[in-house]
Amino acid sequence: MLNQKMQKAINEQINKEFYSEYLYLSMAAYLEDQGLSGMANFMKVQAEEERFHAMKFFDYVNERGGRVFLKQIDQPEEEFDSVLAVFENSLEHEQFVTKSINELMDIAIEINDHATRSFLNWYVDEQVEEEDTFCNIVYQLKLIDGKGNGLLMMDKEMAGRTFTPPASE
Repeated sequence: MLNQKMQKAINEQINKEFYSEYLYLSMAAYLEDQGLSGMANFMKVQAEEERFHAMKFFDYVNERGGRVFLKQIDQPEEEFDSVLAVFENSLEHEQFVTKSINELMDIAIEINDHATRSFLNWYVDEQVEEEDTFCNIVYQLKLIDGKGNGLLMMDKEMAGRTFTPPASE
């Protein structure tokens, strides 16, 4: 059975993951409006990943005999100063999520919940990948000053991204 403190914290994380999905969809809408359909696709795929993350937590709570309690999702930011700002915001958001995952791990360690620690290891690894991805995009956007042919090349490259759930899932 899932410890009540752990259940409460995971329920909060589920809300954060759904907010992340909503945020990335808002960013996709902004990028579409800027004529960057490839980058919008990248964000739509990112939104799918976030939903996958939320549902993975959702299923885990149920598997451990807990109860999921969904809360209202805050409205995400709708306007951004630039394409670079979109991806800087994304990186900052992923760093926030990493901190939140680490706090979940701290609780699991504190209450000696080995099953949840094992479960959370996947998220710890995933957040390393998420931060690295956005960090590289921000770096590349800064190299090209967020415009011109370089921006169009990045847009074209991002159009090919697809969502593929991990094989073990």
